[in-house]
Amino acid sequence: MQRDRSADGVKVKKRAVMVIALVLVLFLIYSCFAVIPAGHTGVVSIFGQVSNSVLQEGLHFKLPWQHVTKMDNRIVKLEVTTEAFSSDLQTVNTRLAVNYRLDTSMSFHVYKNIGTKFEDTLITPAVNEVLKAIIAKYTAEQSITNRALISNSLIDGLNQKLEKNGIAITDVNIIDFDFSDTYISAIEAKQVAEQTLQKAKTEQNQLTMEKQAEAERKIIDANAALEVSKIEAEAVEFAGQKEAAANRAIAESITPELIEYNKIHQWDGKLPQVSGSDGVILNLTD
Repeated sequence: MQRDRSADGVKVKKRAVMVIALVLVLFLIYSCFAVIPAGHTGVVSIFGQVSNSVLQEGLHFKLPWQHVTKMDNRIVKLEVTTEAFSSDLQTVNTRLAVNYRLDTSMSFHVYKNIGTKFEDTLITPAVNEVLKAIIAKYTAEQSITNRALISNSLIDGLNQKLEKNGIAITDVNIIDFDFSDTYISAIEAKQVAEQTLQKAKTEQNQLTMEKQAEAERKIIDANAALEVSKIEAEAVEFAGQKEAAANRAIAESITPELIEYNKIHQWDGKLPQVSGSDGVILNLTD
């Protein structure tokens, strides 16, 4: 009985050893492969020493003592909230959305020199620094109206600082500009005043245009009346000229012979009924 028990104990120990050995073999086999997902690269390190070559996406064989750190090379969005001062010394609280990506060929450089927390170590401080320098060039009101210009300046400034470390800024969106309540009230009052002034200018321009139109109408009416007067005067003058010409033609056509001829043809054969001389009038019919 004791021998049987001893034999059974040996078998159990052998089985346990075999299971442990199998687990160790499987673990060894698993540790010899690394899977890099899409949009990532693998940084290989051996006992803390980082290799300058990176693994691209896919399945890779590696030695069990090699450690692979996966680095995300896709476009990543980082939101940054910071405070800056405008050129007129107004506090500008800004919330930004910064899109960036890691250069695949420099993933090892980022991991080796900065680490995996490069957002907090490098990107956020750079955003704060560049934004403060840009906002200081504008007044608070100008920063509102020049959002696109400020955004483009941020992209250029951040790339100048970060590209050497393998980080490329692809886009910067200004989510919000926030100012003090006092300044916002002042801006609203200014806008109301500008709107009132613009309305007054519009009304004044309308009144001026109406007066100019009325003056132009009066000038047109006066010119029309003058033209009518000229036409009437020319018509009268032309009629007088025609009448004078007709009279001259009549006068030129009257001759002594014509007068005598008319006398002869117009006499009815009767002698005059009244005759006299020296102021005495005789009635020949009595």
